[in-house]
Amino acid sequence: MNTKSSSQNPPTGRKIFPSLIISLLLSAVIGASAAEPVQVTELLTKALANVPGKEVTMITVHYAPGAADPVHRHNASAFVYVLEGTIEMQMKGDEKVTLKPGQAFYEAPDGVHLVGRNASNTEHAKFLVFLVKEEGAPVLVPASH
Repeated sequence: MNTKSSSQNPPTGRKIFPSLIISLLLSAVIGASAAEPVQVTELLTKALANVPGKEVTMITVHYAPGAADPVHRHNASAFVYVLEGTIEMQMKGDEKVTLKPGQAFYEAPDGVHLVGRNASNTEHAKFLVFLVKEEGAPVLVPASH
């Protein structure tokens, strides 16, 4: 089983570039009140042998207090599981939801993620994202409202 962790094995050149782009995109939209940027860590990317052309990517996202994502899409089925803190999520056409540890959220491949942010200005938040996407496709694509 191929399980690369950023703390155990440094990512290969192909994997560090998408992670760097994601971190830079997310960092660019964080308000001045955030003490540190949104941190995205790629945990694993693996081709799905029984689904040609598809792969799974697992990432963790750490929000500093008050941090937020830009409006974006994933072009993937995205499954979010909250590990720490409280986050707010909203997809275009849906109501905003507030999620706490142990709760989950789903983003459809054609969905536009309007709100993704830490609900707290004083506490950190962290969540796991499991993406099913086309092989080699970026994890995050900027989008407009």
